[in-house]
Amino acid sequence: MKPGILVISHGSRESLWVKLVDDAISAAAASPSLSNVPIVSSFLEIIEGRLIQDGINELEQQGVTDLYVVPLFISSGSTHVDEIGQAFGFPWLSDLEGDLGSFRVAANVHYGMPIDDDPEIAELLLDNISSLSFDPKQEALLLIGHGSKEKVFHERWQEGLLKLGERLRALGGFQRAEYAMLLPDQAAAKLTAMQAANPEEAVIVVPLFLSKGYFTNHVIPTRLTGLEYRYNGRAMLPNPAIERWLERQMVSGLQRLQVQK
Repeated sequence: MKPGILVISHGSRESLWVKLVDDAISAAAASPSLSNVPIVSSFLEIIEGRLIQDGINELEQQGVTDLYVVPLFISSGSTHVDEIGQAFGFPWLSDLEGDLGSFRVAANVHYGMPIDDDPEIAELLLDNISSLSFDPKQEALLLIGHGSKEKVFHERWQEGLLKLGERLRALGGFQRAEYAMLLPDQAAAKLTAMQAANPEEAVIVVPLFLSKGYFTNHVIPTRLTGLEYRYNGRAMLPNPAIERWLERQMVSGLQRLQVQK
């Protein structure tokens, strides 16, 4: 058996977005626990020459026989996570068919899980909003993620947002934590309801996105136009916590491959 690791993220037209992802993966791959293991960063779309099939080909050309796939996505409610799984031949989560077709892969494939409500990510988010918080007992959190309109995926987003919000609330001692999705468009209505129910509380908006870009810089502020809230638009990268999350996924994935053999 020769194991290899394929990390898959979405991809972006913004070069900084891609660099931040690549840098995090490279930092995780530098762990002594992963020495001599081929690790490739690939993208769902946009980055020509580095798409998922390109990554598979590169690893198999290096002799990889057992492939551990790490989906570097925020939520298991992402339709992309299921779409990628479908293309590797794993069972569908719903009747929503992706458009990736089937990957050409000879290696044995094991598919990991995205970030969801990982405890260390709650610590990352607390650090991100620390400059916005002055009196947590008089502050509420509004976590905003991409979301989905599809029932199965919507429910998974809900579960992850709820759990992560509670982790973050407890960690920082905040009064309450709510969540909203951009798909469907819930953010403004949820923030308005929070302020109407508890007008004495300041609301800190926490974006759940891997890297700064269109959603953090434009979509969230636009959706919340005219409302009062605290926001700095900080995303999860760059941050060593993502590097450690990646390292943990890679190491545990290799262990699972060994157990399977």
